[in-house]
Amino acid sequence: MNRMDRLLGIVIELQRKGGQRAVDLADRFETSVRTIYRDMQALSESGVPIVGAPGQGYSLMDGYFLPPVHLTVEEAFAILMGTEFVEQQFDPPYSTQAESGRHKIESVLPAPVRARLAEFSESTRILNTRLPAEQRMLELKVLGHIRGALLADKKVRFRYTKPLVRSDKEQETERTVAPYGLVLIQGVWMLVAHCDLRNAIRHFRLSRMQNVVVLDESFERPADFELRSYTPQDDRSLFIHVQFQPHLRNAVLESNHFFMESVTMGTDVVDVILRVRQPEDVLKWVLSWGAGVEVIGPEEFRLQIRREIENMLQRY
Repeated sequence: MNRMDRLLGIVIELQRKGGQRAVDLADRFETSVRTIYRDMQALSESGVPIVGAPGQGYSLMDGYFLPPVHLTVEEAFAILMGTEFVEQQFDPPYSTQAESGRHKIESVLPAPVRARLAEFSESTRILNTRLPAEQRMLELKVLGHIRGALLADKKVRFRYTKPLVRSDKEQETERTVAPYGLVLIQGVWMLVAHCDLRNAIRHFRLSRMQNVVVLDESFERPADFELRSYTPQDDRSLFIHVQFQPHLRNAVLESNHFFMESVTMGTDVVDVILRVRQPEDVLKWVLSWGAGVEVIGPEEFRLQIRREIENMLQRY
């Protein structure tokens, strides 16, 4: 990054985040603290009202704003694709506001940039086909309730449906939770929350929630909880070894299954190691590959697969 780009970046960072220490800016722009000191002096000499306070870092004087930003075609494309993603993945009013913001950005772009951007847009699309339309609308409705509860620090009550281990049936329970945050994982919305029933942090798929009610009861998030740095406890201790036929290699990789620990290409097979809590986590997934996969171990899982196949044969 050249110096002019870095100086502009520093001003944008101060305008966006407020006070920043020199060491933080040095890490952000991958340079030395001494260089940041020189940059701050250069910005001050050029008329940018930089305020420095010992122990607090640098900030911009109140009321100072950058002039309108000139976007490159690539920058405008990235921003507009982001708004299209929000339109599809978020509930109203965010999806509506994203569409409105996209139109505003498009309207102020120079004609040559708009023309080039149209060419980019014609070659790229974002499609969301994970859920049928009716189920998708229900999930977005739940998302709206949860998002409102998060902003108001209110607890939520709902009916939650979860498949039972070693059974084709489902279990339905009523949960009251303190919502800590929403996470979108591979197109699936998950709620991270403290569950009163379990007295611990749990994860809930929004698509499995019903009768969602935002309660009047308030809660306080733990001071040490940060969603961006939160990592759930990994209790997957069982390793399963399966082998796929070589022609399935790309399909296996594209499946990007959550429990895949490693994939190794052998001479005539594809070795895959799965790390799970219990065999049922991947039972249906393994069966879905038919004769193209073989379970190598553990032996108990091989027998479980065999019993399932025998049960299937009884239906034909």
